[in-house]
Amino acid sequence: MTHAFFDAFIAFGFMRRSLVACLALSLSITPLGVFLLLRRMSLAGDALSHAVLPGVAVGYLLCGMSLLAMGAGGFIVGLLVALLSGWVSTTTSLPEDASFAGFYLSSLALGVTLVSLRGSGVDLLHLLFGSLLAVDNSSLMFIGVIASATLLILGWGYRALVTEAFDAPFLQVRSRHLPRLIHALFLGLLVMNLVAGFQILGTLMTVGLMMLPAIAARCWANRLPWMLALAVVIGMVSALLGLIWSWYQSLPAGPAIVLTATFFFFVSVLFGTEKGIFPLVKRVKPTR
Repeated sequence: MTHAFFDAFIAFGFMRRSLVACLALSLSITPLGVFLLLRRMSLAGDALSHAVLPGVAVGYLLCGMSLLAMGAGGFIVGLLVALLSGWVSTTTSLPEDASFAGFYLSSLALGVTLVSLRGSGVDLLHLLFGSLLAVDNSSLMFIGVIASATLLILGWGYRALVTEAFDAPFLQVRSRHLPRLIHALFLGLLVMNLVAGFQILGTLMTVGLMMLPAIAARCWANRLPWMLALAVVIGMVSALLGLIWSWYQSLPAGPAIVLTATFFFFVSVLFGTEKGIFPLVKRVKPTR
């Protein structure tokens, strides 16, 4: 029974590469989803995932299906959009989510237009939904480097990121510009991981793997370390089960993974002990 469950990964190298890529991405992108959730910026991840599309499209038009060119273009444009959105929200009375929405819609339209100039419908689908089962060694190396760098930076700046998310005025006491620098660092990590994710899940599906495990983890945990660990576990399990489901049911791999994460999301919303509608274990309020 166990052999049949993992038969696809045992027999085919492309399935093993796809699994390793998803596990590595889950390890780095789901903690970022937790921080986005705590910052009340859940939809910002969706906006930035579309914002990288023009840069990816420019890299594609200039160098073809070059991972380095598309990745560099996506990172530059995504970070530019994030910084411009923050600048607009600080210099006008518009909230940050409104400026993100404006840039996100413009970026999506521009990216699709650029790809359509020289590409085909297949190329556009590849950029929007990824090609998980076509992951090669260079893509694995690219994702592994980004995941490793993200974990190192998160470990190094964990306390600062937590403080900026919960108590930014405290950091302003130490330095006026420190909260902005930490916020820019966080947005840079976010864009970097979205660029890594577009190669395997596309710009539309990557945000699903980022946010759904994070929201599910919040329904079960109230402490940040547990929330981060649980989000990573849910992301990895979703990747494994989604790949198996896609193999045996002949489904697109990326959407199957996101749908599996959606299942965990609904179960958590219904039965989560912290935020669930029908919590499996009711919390007992301490008596004074």
